[in-house]
Amino acid sequence: MIELLNKDCMEVMAKYPDKYFDLAICDPPYGLNIANMNMGLGKSPKCSSIKNRKWSKGDWDLIAPDINYFNELRRISINQIIWGGNYFDLGRCLHYIIWDKEIPPGMSFADCEFAWTSFNKAPRIFRYSAYLNKTEKTHPTQKPSKLYKWLLKNYSKPSDKIIDTHGGSMSSVIACYDFGITKMVCCEIDKEYFDAAVKRFEIHKLQQKIFFK
Repeated sequence: MIELLNKDCMEVMAKYPDKYFDLAICDPPYGLNIANMNMGLGKSPKCSSIKNRKWSKGDWDLIAPDINYFNELRRISINQIIWGGNYFDLGRCLHYIIWDKEIPPGMSFADCEFAWTSFNKAPRIFRYSAYLNKTEKTHPTQKPSKLYKWLLKNYSKPSDKIIDTHGGSMSSVIACYDFGITKMVCCEIDKEYFDAAVKRFEIHKLQQKIFFK
C-alpha cells in the first residue's frame, strides 16, 4: 500500500530494519530559506508572479539535514536518489542525474537541479520544463511528477519498496501510483503541505479513474 505520513521522517525511518527499502527518492531541504524568497514580488515581466502562491512562509528550509539523516537513509535503503546532492557532503558520486528545467532566457532561477545517486552508471539528463503546469504548484520546491515517473522507469520496478522522506507536494506519490508501485512510504512533517498534497493526490486518483473508466 501507499502510506502517507504526517510525521518526522527520522521517527519513521527508525522503525525499519536495514535495507528494507529498495530505493529512497528524496528532496530534502537545501538550507536556502526558499519558502520565504521573493515574497510579494513578481512585478517584473521576466519574473513569474508569486502573489497567488498556494503556500505560506515557513522556516522548514532554514537548515539542511545533518549527517544523522543521511546515515539513517542509507541504512534503511539499498539505493538512494537525493535531490540537491550538490548542497550536501555525500561523498563520491559516480552516477549523477541532472534535471534540465528548460528555464526561459532572462530568468534568474537555476537552469537545472542535481541529484546525487548511489548507482554506478553513466550520468543522465532529464529535460522537462519547470513552467509547465506551474499554476498547480502547492509547494515552493515542487518537482513534476513526470520527473519522478522517469526516475521510477529507469531505476526501479513495480515490485520495489520506495520511501520519500520529504514528500512536499507528493509528486513522487503520484508517480508511484501511476507506475504501479504499491509499497511506498511518504513522510511530510508540515501539516499545511501534507494536507494540500494529500488533496492533490486524491484529485489525481479520481481523475485517473474517470479517464480510464
